[in-house]
Amino acid sequence: MTTTLEKLTPRQIVAELDKYIIGQHDAKRNVAIALRNRWRRMNSSEEMRAEIIPNNILMIGATGVGKTEIARRLAKIADAPFVKVEASKFTEVGYVGRDVESMVRDLVEQAVNMVKAAKKEEVKHKVQEIVEDIILDVLIPPAKRNRSAKNAAVTNVEGETVSDQELNERTRTRFRDKLRRGDLEDRKIEIDMQSSQAPNIGVMGGAIDDLSMMNIQDMLGGMMPKRNKKRRMSIADARKVLLEEEAAKLIDMDEVKEEAIRKAEDLGIIFIDEIDKIANASSKSGGVDVSREGVQRDLLPIVEGSTVNTKHGPIKTDHVLFIAAGAFHVSKPSDLIPELQGRFPIRVELQSLSQGDFCRILKEPRNALTRQYEAMMQAEGVVLRFEDDALDEMAAIAFQINSEVENIGARRLQTVMSTLLNDFMFDIPDVIGAGSEVVVTRETVQTRLSHLVKNRDLSQYIL
Repeated sequence: MTTTLEKLTPRQIVAELDKYIIGQHDAKRNVAIALRNRWRRMNSSEEMRAEIIPNNILMIGATGVGKTEIARRLAKIADAPFVKVEASKFTEVGYVGRDVESMVRDLVEQAVNMVKAAKKEEVKHKVQEIVEDIILDVLIPPAKRNRSAKNAAVTNVEGETVSDQELNERTRTRFRDKLRRGDLEDRKIEIDMQSSQAPNIGVMGGAIDDLSMMNIQDMLGGMMPKRNKKRRMSIADARKVLLEEEAAKLIDMDEVKEEAIRKAEDLGIIFIDEIDKIANASSKSGGVDVSREGVQRDLLPIVEGSTVNTKHGPIKTDHVLFIAAGAFHVSKPSDLIPELQGRFPIRVELQSLSQGDFCRILKEPRNALTRQYEAMMQAEGVVLRFEDDALDEMAAIAFQINSEVENIGARRLQTVMSTLLNDFMFDIPDVIGAGSEVVVTRETVQTRLSHLVKNRDLSQYIL
């Protein structure tokens, strides 16, 4: 579990983040240190391991400057369970809505899925062989061994006398080769599938929490008998279904759950967005402010460290890394309750993006919008090429719209790019066929976008 982190120094983590996120060096440094500290804790003495608590981070910055992307990429680099939640979606205990513990349950669910996927990869080759044999048994049933002497041998077209058993094996071998080449993917076969008739549950009376509902569903699902149901489908579809079924038989789910709980406890990252929405912007009490403070007080024990019951078992949140983020336009971090402020000791202010940053965002990241559209057009056999001055013009227009209407950061580039290329995307492949080249120049950008800015007709850019 620590192998991935062991190979990543803070500088290497920042270098990885630089491949996808432009600027925000301070934020990258702080999350890199926080991530490396997890490996340092797990490799410290057993006595101190329980005492070292994570330095939770509060990111302050406008929308679209990279807060969520930094947290998401960080989790991907560390191969860690990651959950993003909006603080404004939670309600105080006693009100109808999501309770704050649901984010921890989501984290454990994510960890279970990750561990299960890793276990499936480990048994992948063994499962593929088992599934191959199941499909072959449907196509060419194995020869019966108790055949009479009269039918025990046959003469093939070459005049060679072979046993019925040997002939069957040769046929199976030929079909196995065809299966591996993909020659039989569209052929229809009938397979036995397990189906559990788990009933849909409705609860009368008072409200029931998510965990209790999940436990009831699992309990009733386990009580219902498993039945085999025959289904006719193509070999390609049958293979997908059988791979899932056979992999599930080889994986020890108790072991998966134990490992997932450990992974969530030691490596889990919970990103709490819009935390400024639950801060009290004014000193007035009553109504909404009371509810906001209630959500903060419900969050507090989880961020401090507590045990949360999930359907996979209890999980301690003492060493889960919490990254909170908010624009704090109306409120400020000091408007949060003091206890919660103290649980986010690292404060990072993210800078607003400049026109130059927009231009770099279009050119440099591995997942740049330009590369995404190039890949989509390449799928149709069309080459898309952007001239440098066209990208400069797009960046200038996006920056201008953000300045004059509403600053939504780098997300504005998606709207600008979509408006610019929608006509081309519509004409492919009917008008612009395979083998064509689409070149986007400064003139193209000005023709399709600039007049909207000059006329201040910006309605199309409002998300």
